[in-house]
Amino acid sequence: MTTFTSHQLVLTAIGEDRSGIVSELTELVSECNCNIIDSRIAILGNEFTFTMLLSGDIAAISRVEHTLPVKSMELGLLTMMKRTSSHTENDFSAGYTLEYTGIDTQGTLSRVTRFFAEQNISICSLKSDTFEEDDELRMRCELEFNTPAELDFEQFKIKFEELSSISNVHYVFRRIR
Repeated sequence: MTTFTSHQLVLTAIGEDRSGIVSELTELVSECNCNIIDSRIAILGNEFTFTMLLSGDIAAISRVEHTLPVKSMELGLLTMMKRTSSHTENDFSAGYTLEYTGIDTQGTLSRVTRFFAEQNISICSLKSDTFEEDDELRMRCELEFNTPAELDFEQFKIKFEELSSISNVHYVFRRIR
């Protein structure tokens, strides 16, 4: 089975965190003859979140779509599914990570993601959280992104420096591809 001839399904499950959920869900996927080609797990508050990209023939995808609702009820999970197709990469010149930290201030992540949107840059992945340090609530964020071929990266960095100054965050860009 190749991703070129197979169908794809995005599956997201959310529920109270407890051991065994991943095993139950991956077993169901396997029994339906689907392959997990990408996945992410996160614990947010007391909630477990699991997102998977599945591939399989049309019958296998349909089996997951029909079997998962019953299993979700048994496990106390809220699930959502959506059929999709293989991702096609846009033309880009390089890939980077951006890591930034600072005092937790409302709106910082919103300003950063708006800045990226205004530069026509798609964010590939994003992880953010807060932590206490020296009796202050601080934030950290890591974004992965690809720069469009037409982007002047030096100008981009100058504009981001202005934003980081306004937002009072320290940051590092790293080229990853």
